[in-house]
Amino acid sequence: MFTDKAKIYIKAGNGGHGSMSFHREKYVAAGGPDGGDGGKGGSVIFITDNNLSTLLDFKYKKKYVAENGRDGSSARCNGKSGENLYIKVPVGTIIKQDGKVIADLNSKDSEFVAAKGGNGGWGNCHFATATRQAPKFAKLGLEGEEKELELELKLLADVGLVGFPNVGKSTLLSVISDAKPKIANYHFTTLVPNLGVVNAGEGESFVVADIPGLIEGASQGLGLGHEFLRHVERTRLLIHVVDVSGIEGRNPIEDFDTINNELKSYNADLESRLQIVAANKTDIITDQKMYDDFKTEIENRGYKLFEISAATKSGVRELISYAGSCLKDIPIPEFEIEKPETKIYTYEKETPFTVTNDNGVYVVEGDYIKKLLGSCNFEDYESLSYFQNSLRKNGVIKALEDKGIKEGDMVRMYELEFEFIY
Repeated sequence: MFTDKAKIYIKAGNGGHGSMSFHREKYVAAGGPDGGDGGKGGSVIFITDNNLSTLLDFKYKKKYVAENGRDGSSARCNGKSGENLYIKVPVGTIIKQDGKVIADLNSKDSEFVAAKGGNGGWGNCHFATATRQAPKFAKLGLEGEEKELELELKLLADVGLVGFPNVGKSTLLSVISDAKPKIANYHFTTLVPNLGVVNAGEGESFVVADIPGLIEGASQGLGLGHEFLRHVERTRLLIHVVDVSGIEGRNPIEDFDTINNELKSYNADLESRLQIVAANKTDIITDQKMYDDFKTEIENRGYKLFEISAATKSGVRELISYAGSCLKDIPIPEFEIEKPETKIYTYEKETPFTVTNDNGVYVVEGDYIKKLLGSCNFEDYESLSYFQNSLRKNGVIKALEDKGIKEGDMVRMYELEFEFIY
């Protein structure tokens, strides 16, 4: 089975929580705070694997979660960081988020960090000051990033074989490489793209992709048009295989124009892609005049035409030799990547909080508020002071004042409610 698109969910590991601990040892008075930091959560990383050729695995497993960081402990022992989760994908995999390309893994040993693990929280030893010598609070670990991603595989080939169904593309691929595509004398024998490595002589080789037969309307998604045309985009050179035998009563010029129109409609850049015309099945031509007209028309348009018979291998060597020489002058295309904005995980740049008035009660919510509440011990005076100072430092108090809060009004932060006092 060939699979070239998949949707998955990924979640990086959460950071471990900081520890609230104090040094306890015989004969050591006032040992002080010694809570360690939480470990960093594991990240989700995509890496390419040359042994993979499809995205089939992602049809059965759609959720990938990295390991969380461990909590800190006493004696300033930091928690262990979570292991990174490595996801192997074939070379040529594109990763999209919300329809935008965020990574293009188009080479061997490519690597992409798709979701970063959350940082670990600080232990209470970080909050000791000259006036706050026994802090009874610590920081919570930050949550790891989570995303829904689309994976799309575009085969990486130097040359793409295009043309109508049953024109001999698979046969041609089988005689120029070691590929063993399924071949039969009926339309749509090839249902998935096939790759083959071609030896062009003198240590030169290149990869050829047999793109399954296109039909009129493929660029609008008829048949499996979009599924196949996707793979043509990555090729540097096209060999347009045309059946010139006339045994099916088709006009080769009309076939040639139809396929080119579909390529152009799908991606305008394909119109300027260098194209070689392979006039196939010349060993069984039934209408010589039709073929002569086709040859004249193609050459007048400036295309290089080769008369071949994939079945008898006539003219195939010349075609491949010419294709190999052309590739030397065609650079490998670069693909533009539109990266989405990346969230910065720091305490100073947290997700903005919101302040709303709910029937006279001022409601403050947001990720920053959640983490601050989880870090404080409201039964401890120093921890409460830290909470109040943090609200003022990060603009929460000013935001409440801008909303018109007055002394004595109620403030609600999730489960916590208190009166506002200047």
